[in-house]
Amino acid sequence: MAQTVKQALAEMQLYTDDQRYKLVHLPARAVLAAASVLAEIGEPFGVIIVDKDEVTLVLTDDDLQAYAHRLPGFTASAADYRLITFDIELDPNLTGFMAQISAALAQAGVTILPFAAYNRDHLLVPAGQYEQATAALRNLRTAP
Repeated sequence: MAQTVKQALAEMQLYTDDQRYKLVHLPARAVLAAASVLAEIGEPFGVIIVDKDEVTLVLTDDDLQAYAHRLPGFTASAADYRLITFDIELDPNLTGFMAQISAALAQAGVTILPFAAYNRDHLLVPAGQYEQATAALRNLRTAP
């Protein structure tokens, strides 16, 4: 039987690694430097997004400080973010899961940066909104 959004919401566990993250912007030509840094760090959560105009990295505050000298022309977000992982394997054909998540968090006034991995979805939320976000998600989990 195909996984439903209701099932996924009821079964999901919320995971965080208690780290503070920064969004790091680099020019498109810096893709090799960004990939090299991310590969060297090798931590359980890392993000690199490359498009025609830019490279974006998600790094912990500590890793950004340690590797900043290797990231040419970077700018970093002033804000700190916290990670929320939906610790459940999601069916790749599941429709509407992130819509429910984002609607609940929007209603709670929480800004989100969503990321999808092969089996699990992740969010970064502003560190100052983390408790508000997890409360809204726990309420969503138990909603009828």
